[in-house]
Amino acid sequence: MAFLKNTWYMAAWANEVPEGELFNRTILGESVLLYRLQDGTIAAIGNRCPHRFAPLSMGKLCGNAVRCPYHGLEFDSTGACVHNPHGEGKIPAAARVKGYPVVERHLAVWIWMGDAERADPDLIADYAFLADTRPTARNTGYLHSTCNYQLLCDNIMDLSHVDFLHPTTLGGGALSSVGAQVRELDGDRVRILWEARNEVAPPAFAAHMPDPSAPADVWSEVIWSAPSLMHLGAGVTSPGRPYSEGVSSSNLHIMTPESESTTHYFFANTRSFLQDDGEFNSFIDQILIGVFANEDKPMVEAQQQLMGSADFWSLKPLLLPGDAGAIRARRILDRLIAQEQGQA
Repeated sequence: MAFLKNTWYMAAWANEVPEGELFNRTILGESVLLYRLQDGTIAAIGNRCPHRFAPLSMGKLCGNAVRCPYHGLEFDSTGACVHNPHGEGKIPAAARVKGYPVVERHLAVWIWMGDAERADPDLIADYAFLADTRPTARNTGYLHSTCNYQLLCDNIMDLSHVDFLHPTTLGGGALSSVGAQVRELDGDRVRILWEARNEVAPPAFAAHMPDPSAPADVWSEVIWSAPSLMHLGAGVTSPGRPYSEGVSSSNLHIMTPESESTTHYFFANTRSFLQDDGEFNSFIDQILIGVFANEDKPMVEAQQQLMGSADFWSLKPLLLPGDAGAIRARRILDRLIAQEQGQA
C-alpha cells in the first residue's frame, strides 16, 4: 500500500515525549526516534543505527545527541553523526540517520515523512481549540489498532453505526434514520453533517439536558482532512433552538499509519458542559476508552481480519447512502497519492 508522504502526521501526544527520555514509534513503516533537546523542543531522527542496525531508542541522551547503545556512535537532531569513539574518531560519510521535520502544536507532535524541503508548519490542521480548552474539560487518549487506518476513518465518517454499535452511550436511533449531507471543502477536505429533529437524545448528552426524556434536535458533523484527520462535533438542543444553547462536544480522531495493517489511533474530547468538574472528566475518560477500546476497535479489527490483505475496492463493497462521505474521502486520498507518485 502506498502512503501519502508529503503531509503532516501526528506522531504522538506531546506528553508522551518527556524531557530526558527517548521515545520510539513506527510511522509509515519507518522506525522513528523522538526526544527533546535541552531547550525543550522536539527532535525526530531515524531509530536504526547505520553501523550494526541497533535501535538508538535503547541508547542514551548526551546533551542534544543520542548515543548508540551498541558501539557508542552519537547522532545529533539532524541525524548526522557527531562523535565516533573508535580509532582516531574520524566520522565516516555514511554515518548518518534520517532526520525528520517535526513540530509541537495543539498538544501534539507532528512529523513530516516526505521531502523535508516541502515541510511547511502552516499546513498543520488548525486544532487550536484543544489547547484552548481548560484541562478539566479536555480528555486525550491513544489506542494501537491492528487494522488499516482507512477503515478507522470510515468508522468515524459514517456515524450511522452509533445507533447499533453504541446504543447505551452515543446512539439514540436518530442518525441512522436521516441522510448525511456531504460536500467537499477547500484544501481537499470533506464535511459530513447529520441533523435529526425531535428525536431521542443520545444517553451521553440527554443526562445534561433540562428534561433528559424530552425530544431533542440531534446533530453530528465530521470534517475530514487528508490523509486521516477528523474533527467531530456533536450535540443536542431543545427542538427548534440554536445548537449553541444545547450541550455539545468537540472531538478529534486522528489516524496515523504504523504499517499497512496497523494504526496509531489518537483521540481527544472537549465539551461545553461541566467544564470545571474534574471527577466528570475522569468519568469521560472511562467512557471514551470503553467505547473505543471495547466497541469500535474490536469491530474494525474484525473487519481487517476478514479482509486480510485484499484491496478495499477489489472486494467490491456494497455502498449505502451513509458511505458517501467516507467514499469521497477515499477518492480524494487516492488522487493525492497518485499525484505525489507522478501517476496519471
